[in-house]
Amino acid sequence: MPTDQHIAAGLLGRVEYGRVAASVRALPFLAPARHVVVGGRLLLRMHRGHGHHRVCAGSVVAYGADNLASAPAGTERWSVQVVGWCESAEPTDAQLDRFGPGPLRVDGSPFEAVYLEIAPSMATVHSLGIAAEHPNEHNK
Repeated sequence: MPTDQHIAAGLLGRVEYGRVAASVRALPFLAPARHVVVGGRLLLRMHRGHGHHRVCAGSVVAYGADNLASAPAGTERWSVQVVGWCESAEPTDAQLDRFGPGPLRVDGSPFEAVYLEIAPSMATVHSLGIAAEHPNEHNK
């Protein structure tokens, strides 16, 4: 039977972006990140300009991703959270290729990539059942 960590890794491989959560002086923050799953670890690409990577590296962080807004009708909606030790990373050329191109700008500034790696120590997977309606039908 697969563990939550195996299920989480499989689900994370289905989406490209998530949010890393950490705290600065006891105040929580969320920062968007592009991720790829590499050998049971999460490799993240973030914008260097915000400085979030300096807080995350060397700390325990949470990372979450989901398909809640993008699940096609008739498919299951899910949310994944992993918690683990985060470190700075230098991706290989093959790993960089998996990320694809980055955004041109972030909050008006040129995008400058920085990479982190999370070694998950625990994972939580939540299933919200089958999506019966189009994700944006509630706005009509």
